[in-house]
Amino acid sequence: MIADELLNPLLPALKPTDSVGKALDWMEEFRTNQLAVVESGRYLGLVNEEVLLETDDTTVVDDVQPQHSAVFAYDYQHLMEVLQLAQNHHLDLVPVLDEDRHFVGSITLHELLLKFAEQLGTQETGAVLVLNLQERDYSMAEISRLVEANETKIVSSYFSNVPLENDLSNADHTGRLTIKLNRRDVNAVVATLERFGYSVEAAFANEPLESADRERLDALFRYLDL
Repeated sequence: MIADELLNPLLPALKPTDSVGKALDWMEEFRTNQLAVVESGRYLGLVNEEVLLETDDTTVVDDVQPQHSAVFAYDYQHLMEVLQLAQNHHLDLVPVLDEDRHFVGSITLHELLLKFAEQLGTQETGAVLVLNLQERDYSMAEISRLVEANETKIVSSYFSNVPLENDLSNADHTGRLTIKLNRRDVNAVVATLERFGYSVEAAFANEPLESADRERLDALFRYLDL
Protein backbone atom coordinates (compact mmCIF):
# COMPACT_ATOMS: atom_id res chain seq x y z
CA MET A 1 0.00 0.00 0.00
CA ILE A 2 1.42 3.39 -1.02
CA ALA A 3 0.88 6.94 0.22
CA ASP A 4 -1.44 7.89 -2.64
CA GLU A 5 -3.88 5.21 -1.47
CA LEU A 6 -3.88 6.50 2.11
CA LEU A 7 -4.84 10.13 1.44
CA ASN A 8 -7.85 11.52 3.27
CA PRO A 9 -9.75 13.51 0.59
CA LEU A 10 -11.78 15.34 3.24
CA LEU A 11 -8.78 16.69 5.15
CA PRO A 12 -8.26 20.37 4.22
CA ALA A 13 -5.05 22.33 3.75
CA LEU A 14 -4.60 25.87 5.01
CA LYS A 15 -3.59 28.90 2.97
CA PRO A 16 -0.95 31.28 4.39
CA THR A 17 -3.62 33.97 4.60
CA ASP A 18 -6.06 31.87 6.65
CA SER A 19 -6.54 32.92 10.25
CA VAL A 20 -5.39 30.99 13.29
CA GLY A 21 -9.03 30.83 14.40
CA LYS A 22 -9.98 29.06 11.15
CA ALA A 23 -7.07 26.65 11.53
CA LEU A 24 -8.14 25.75 15.08
CA ASP A 25 -11.76 25.25 13.99
CA TRP A 26 -10.65 22.86 11.24
CA MET A 27 -8.38 20.99 13.63
CA GLU A 28 -11.27 20.47 16.01
CA GLU A 29 -13.63 19.44 13.19
CA PHE A 30 -11.23 16.93 11.65
CA ARG A 31 -9.69 15.80 14.97
CA THR A 32 -6.08 16.49 14.11
CA ASN A 33 -3.34 18.42 15.89
CA GLN A 34 -1.61 19.48 12.68
CA LEU A 35 -2.56 20.83 9.27
CA ALA A 36 -0.54 21.46 6.12
CA VAL A 37 -0.09 24.97 4.78
CA VAL A 38 -0.20 25.17 0.97
CA GLU A 39 0.01 28.06 -1.50
CA SER A 40 -0.77 27.48 -5.20
CA GLY A 41 0.00 23.78 -4.84
CA ARG A 42 3.31 24.42 -3.06
CA TYR A 43 3.73 22.83 0.37
CA LEU A 44 5.00 25.36 2.94
CA GLY A 45 5.00 23.30 6.15
CA LEU A 46 2.83 22.25 9.07
CA VAL A 47 1.19 24.24 11.85
CA ASN A 48 0.62 22.72 15.28
CA GLU A 49 -2.40 23.18 17.51
CA GLU A 50 -0.20 23.72 20.56
CA VAL A 51 1.45 26.74 18.94
CA LEU A 52 -1.79 28.14 17.53
CA LEU A 53 -3.49 28.06 20.93
CA GLU A 54 -0.90 30.54 22.17
CA THR A 55 -1.60 32.90 19.23
CA ASP A 56 -4.39 35.41 18.67
CA ASP A 57 -7.22 33.98 16.55
CA THR A 58 -7.01 36.88 14.06
CA THR A 59 -3.34 36.26 13.29
CA VAL A 60 -2.72 34.80 9.83
CA VAL A 61 -1.14 31.36 9.57
CA ASP A 62 1.87 32.67 7.65
CA ASP A 63 2.89 34.77 10.66
CA VAL A 64 3.03 31.64 12.82
CA GLN A 65 5.88 30.35 10.62
CA PRO A 66 4.88 26.79 9.59
CA GLN A 67 7.38 24.07 10.49
CA HIS A 68 8.67 20.91 8.76
CA SER A 69 8.72 22.47 5.29
CA ALA A 70 11.26 19.84 4.19
CA VAL A 71 9.40 16.91 5.76
CA PHE A 72 6.93 15.13 3.48
CA ALA A 73 6.25 11.82 1.75
CA TYR A 74 6.02 11.22 -1.98
CA ASP A 75 2.79 9.72 -3.27
CA TYR A 76 4.60 6.56 -4.44
CA GLN A 77 6.21 5.72 -1.08
CA HIS A 78 5.18 2.61 0.83
CA LEU A 79 3.11 2.64 4.00
CA MET A 80 6.12 1.53 6.06
CA GLU A 81 8.22 4.44 4.78
CA VAL A 82 5.45 6.94 5.55
CA LEU A 83 5.01 5.51 9.05
CA GLN A 84 8.77 5.75 9.65
CA LEU A 85 8.69 9.40 8.55
CA ALA A 86 5.87 10.14 11.00
CA GLN A 87 7.73 8.40 13.81
CA ASN A 88 11.08 10.08 13.13
CA HIS A 89 9.58 13.58 13.12
CA HIS A 90 6.79 13.00 15.68
CA LEU A 91 4.07 13.92 13.19
CA ASP A 92 0.32 13.57 13.66
CA LEU A 93 -0.17 14.31 9.97
CA VAL A 94 2.04 13.52 6.97
CA PRO A 95 1.86 15.83 3.90
CA VAL A 96 2.16 14.05 0.55
CA LEU A 97 3.67 15.47 -2.66
CA ASP A 98 3.83 14.12 -6.21
CA GLU A 99 7.02 13.71 -8.25
CA ASP A 100 6.83 17.38 -9.26
CA ARG A 101 6.63 18.28 -5.56
CA HIS A 102 3.06 19.51 -5.83
CA PHE A 103 0.93 18.98 -2.74
CA VAL A 104 -1.63 16.20 -3.28
CA GLY A 105 -3.04 15.69 0.22
CA SER A 106 -2.40 14.54 3.76
CA ILE A 107 -2.44 11.32 5.78
CA THR A 108 -3.28 11.25 9.48
CA LEU A 109 -1.24 9.16 11.89
CA HIS A 110 -4.48 7.49 12.97
CA GLU A 111 -5.10 6.27 9.42
CA LEU A 112 -1.48 5.12 9.10
CA LEU A 113 -1.74 3.01 12.24
CA LEU A 114 -5.05 1.48 11.14
CA LYS A 115 -3.64 0.47 7.76
CA PHE A 116 -0.45 -0.80 9.35
CA ALA A 117 -2.51 -2.97 11.70
CA GLU A 118 -4.39 -4.36 8.70
CA GLN A 119 -1.11 -5.19 6.98
CA LEU A 120 -0.02 -7.09 10.10
CA GLY A 121 -3.20 -9.16 9.99
CA THR A 122 -4.37 -8.06 13.42
CA GLN A 123 -7.99 -8.56 12.32
CA GLU A 124 -7.30 -12.26 11.74
CA THR A 125 -7.99 -14.74 14.54
CA GLY A 126 -4.82 -16.38 15.78
CA ALA A 127 -2.05 -16.45 18.34
CA VAL A 128 0.98 -14.17 18.55
CA LEU A 129 4.36 -15.62 19.50
CA VAL A 130 7.41 -13.66 20.61
CA LEU A 131 10.76 -15.41 20.10
CA ASN A 132 14.12 -14.42 21.55
CA LEU A 133 16.94 -15.19 19.17
CA GLN A 134 20.33 -14.08 18.00
CA GLU A 135 20.37 -12.19 14.72
CA ARG A 136 22.63 -14.79 13.13
CA ASP A 137 19.98 -17.45 13.86
CA TYR A 138 17.18 -15.43 12.26
CA SER A 139 15.91 -17.47 9.31
CA MET A 140 12.27 -17.02 8.34
CA ALA A 141 12.58 -19.97 5.96
CA GLU A 142 13.52 -22.30 8.83
CA ILE A 143 10.98 -20.84 11.26
CA SER A 144 8.23 -21.03 8.63
CA ARG A 145 9.11 -24.65 7.95
CA LEU A 146 8.77 -25.54 11.63
CA VAL A 147 5.49 -23.63 11.97
CA GLU A 148 3.99 -25.13 8.81
CA ALA A 149 4.99 -28.61 9.94
CA ASN A 150 2.18 -28.20 12.47
CA GLU A 151 -0.41 -27.21 9.83
CA THR A 152 -0.15 -23.55 10.83
CA LYS A 153 0.65 -20.51 8.73
CA ILE A 154 2.50 -17.27 9.54
CA VAL A 155 0.19 -14.34 8.78
CA SER A 156 2.79 -11.66 9.48
CA SER A 157 6.10 -11.18 11.27
CA TYR A 158 8.28 -8.43 12.68
CA PHE A 159 11.89 -8.58 13.82
CA SER A 160 13.42 -6.04 16.17
CA ASN A 161 17.15 -6.09 16.83
CA VAL A 162 16.81 -3.90 19.90
CA PRO A 163 18.96 -5.53 22.62
CA LEU A 164 17.09 -7.49 25.25
CA GLU A 165 16.90 -5.99 28.75
CA ASN A 166 19.24 -8.61 30.22
CA ASP A 167 21.63 -8.61 27.27
CA LEU A 168 24.57 -6.65 28.71
CA SER A 169 27.17 -7.51 26.09
CA ASN A 170 25.04 -7.00 22.93
CA ALA A 171 27.82 -8.97 21.22
CA ASP A 172 25.45 -11.46 19.67
CA HIS A 173 22.92 -8.86 18.46
CA THR A 174 20.00 -10.50 20.18
CA GLY A 175 16.49 -9.41 19.33
CA ARG A 176 12.84 -10.38 19.23
CA LEU A 177 10.84 -11.93 16.43
CA THR A 178 7.09 -11.44 16.69
CA ILE A 179 4.94 -13.70 14.51
CA LYS A 180 1.17 -13.70 14.03
CA LEU A 181 -0.27 -17.15 13.26
CA ASN A 182 -3.57 -18.20 11.71
CA ARG A 183 -4.77 -20.33 14.62
CA ARG A 184 -5.16 -19.94 18.37
CA ASP A 185 -4.16 -23.43 19.47
CA VAL A 186 -0.42 -23.30 18.84
CA ASN A 187 0.92 -25.44 21.65
CA ALA A 188 2.34 -27.89 19.12
CA VAL A 189 4.06 -25.01 17.31
CA VAL A 190 5.61 -23.78 20.55
CA ALA A 191 6.78 -27.29 21.39
CA THR A 192 8.36 -27.71 17.95
CA LEU A 193 10.14 -24.35 18.08
CA GLU A 194 11.50 -25.04 21.54
CA ARG A 195 12.61 -28.53 20.53
CA PHE A 196 14.70 -26.97 17.74
CA GLY A 197 16.35 -24.54 20.12
CA TYR A 198 14.16 -21.44 19.75
CA SER A 199 13.29 -19.53 22.90
CA VAL A 200 9.59 -18.61 22.97
CA GLU A 201 9.34 -15.62 25.31
CA ALA A 202 5.55 -15.26 25.20
CA ALA A 203 2.39 -16.51 23.52
CA PHE A 204 -0.75 -14.38 23.33
CA ALA A 205 -4.36 -15.37 22.51
CA ASN A 206 -3.19 -18.94 22.88
CA GLU A 207 -5.47 -21.84 23.80
CA PRO A 208 -4.55 -23.34 27.20
CA LEU A 209 -2.69 -26.59 27.04
CA GLU A 210 -4.58 -29.56 28.46
CA SER A 211 -2.84 -31.03 31.51
CA ALA A 212 -2.63 -34.48 29.94
CA ASP A 213 -1.01 -33.00 26.82
CA ARG A 214 1.38 -31.00 28.98
CA GLU A 215 2.41 -34.14 30.86
CA ARG A 216 3.07 -35.99 27.61
CA LEU A 217 5.09 -33.08 26.25
CA ASP A 218 7.11 -32.80 29.45
CA ALA A 219 7.84 -36.51 29.29
CA LEU A 220 8.90 -36.17 25.66
CA PHE A 221 11.24 -33.27 26.44
CA ARG A 222 12.80 -35.23 29.31
CA TYR A 223 13.36 -38.14 26.92
CA LEU A 224 14.93 -35.89 24.29
CA ASP A 225 17.24 -34.36 26.87
CA LEU A 226 18.68 -37.75 27.78
